[in-house]
Amino acid sequence: MASITRPSGRTFGDDFLWGSATASYQIEGAVAEGGRLPSIWDTFSHTPGKILNDDTGDVAVDHFHRVGEDVRIMQDLGLQAYRFSIAWPRVQPTGSGEFNQAGLDFYSDLVDRLIAAGIKPVATLYHWDLPQALEDEGGWANRETALLFADYARKLAEVLGDRVSLWTTLNEPWCSAFLGYGSGVHAPGVTDDVKALRAVHHLNLAHGLAARAIREVLGEETPVSVTLNLHVVRAATDSPEDLEAKRQIDTIANEVFLRPMLEGEYPKEVFGDTAKITDWSFVEDGDLELIKVPLTVLGVNYYATNKVRRGTPLTGHGEPGPDGHRLSEKTPWTGADDVEFVAQPGPYTAMEWNIEPQGLVDLLLELNERYPAQPLAITENGAAFYDTVSEDGRVHDADRLAYIHDHVDAVGEAIERGADVRGYFVWSLLDNFEWAYGFDRRFGVVRVDYDTLERTVKDSGLWFAELIRTRAVPAPDAIA
Repeated sequence: MASITRPSGRTFGDDFLWGSATASYQIEGAVAEGGRLPSIWDTFSHTPGKILNDDTGDVAVDHFHRVGEDVRIMQDLGLQAYRFSIAWPRVQPTGSGEFNQAGLDFYSDLVDRLIAAGIKPVATLYHWDLPQALEDEGGWANRETALLFADYARKLAEVLGDRVSLWTTLNEPWCSAFLGYGSGVHAPGVTDDVKALRAVHHLNLAHGLAARAIREVLGEETPVSVTLNLHVVRAATDSPEDLEAKRQIDTIANEVFLRPMLEGEYPKEVFGDTAKITDWSFVEDGDLELIKVPLTVLGVNYYATNKVRRGTPLTGHGEPGPDGHRLSEKTPWTGADDVEFVAQPGPYTAMEWNIEPQGLVDLLLELNERYPAQPLAITENGAAFYDTVSEDGRVHDADRLAYIHDHVDAVGEAIERGADVRGYFVWSLLDNFEWAYGFDRRFGVVRVDYDTLERTVKDSGLWFAELIRTRAVPAPDAIA
C-alpha cells in the first residue's frame, strides 16, 4: 500500500500549467463509426491471447459519444490544459490519400469545446494507433510512413490551426518501436530486431518532418513538443560489468531519441551495440538535420525506475517483467540481450511498478543539466490501483492520491533545485483500455463503470482539483 512520503504545502507559480491526459484508442470507442477504419490496435486487440481477458477498445469508455460530458468533468476539476491524441485512422482512414471530414470535425469540435471551457488544447498527433493499411505496407519499419505522417500533421495544422496551444508529434516512440516491433507485446505484435531499429529511426524522422510541417503552416513560433518515456536506469552494483549494462540500456532506452531530436546525432555506442543486427544504412544523408527541431517543451512521461546488471533477460508469456513491461519470448532491449533487469523493492502499483518519486527528481535535474535551455513538462504521471466505489458513493483511492501527491511534490523539488519544468499532466483523466492489460488496470482520477459507462470523480481527482485551485500541494485529507 502506498503512503504519503513527502510533505504537503509546496507551492507552484501562477504560470505553471496543470492538466490531464488521455489517448484516443484508450477512450474513444466508436471504432467503426464516422468513417474510421482499423488501426493496428484494433487488429492486435482482436487477435486472441494478445490482450488480457481478450478485451478490445471497440467501445473503450465511449468518449466519442460522451465528449460533452467529459469536457464538463474537466471544467469542474479546473483543468487548465487537456492533452488528447488524434486517431490517425479517424481523420485519414488509410494513412494516405483522402482525409475524412467527419473525423476532422470531431477533433475540431473537441478543441472548440475545450476553449469554451477555458481549457488549453494540447494535441498529440500519434499515440500508437497507426492505420492498419500503413502497417500492411511495413508500418514504422517503412520509411514512407514517416513521410505520410508529415502530410497528416500538415493537414491537422491547417484544420485546427492556432486553436491548439501545443502540438506534440509523438508519444513514447520507444514503446512504438521496441514493444511494437521488438518484443511484440504491443501492436502490431512484430518480433524483429531489424524492424525495431528501423522503426526507431523512422519515428525520429516522422517527428522532425511533422514538426517542420506544422510550423510551415502556422509559423516558426508555433509551440511544438514531443513526449518521451525516459527511463531512469540504475546499476545493481558499481562493478564495471553492471555499469556497462546500465550504459547499454540508457543508450537503447533514452539516447536513441534524445540525441537525434535534441543534438542531431545518434550515440555512437548504439552502432556498436547493434552491429550484429544492422548497419543502420536506413539512415539517409540529411535525416539527422531534419530530425533536430527546436522544441517549445520536451514532454517527459515518468512512472517508475529500473535497475540492471549483467545477466540474461527474463522471458515469458504476458506476465509483468522486472523492466515494467509484459514478458514475451523476445526482449524489447534490442542489442542488450546480455542485460538483466532486477526486481526492486516496493511499494508497487497494480502494474507492479515500483513507486519512487526521487527518480523523477533525479531525471528532471539530469535533463536540466544536459539541456539547460530546454523547458520541460511532465506529460504523464500517475498510477494504476484496484479501486472500488464505496458505500458512500465515493472512490477513496488513497494509494493513487498518495502517489500523485508525492510525485507532484517531487516536481516542485526539482523546480526549486533549478529545473525548468512548465507543467504537469496527470495520467489519466479517465479509467480506460490499458493496452495489453485491457480493462484490468485503472489509472483514472475519474472512475468509469465499464458496464454503465457512468463517470465518478475519485478522491484523487478531487484532490487534484484542490491542487489546481490553490497551487499548493494539499494534505491528503484536504478533500475528506
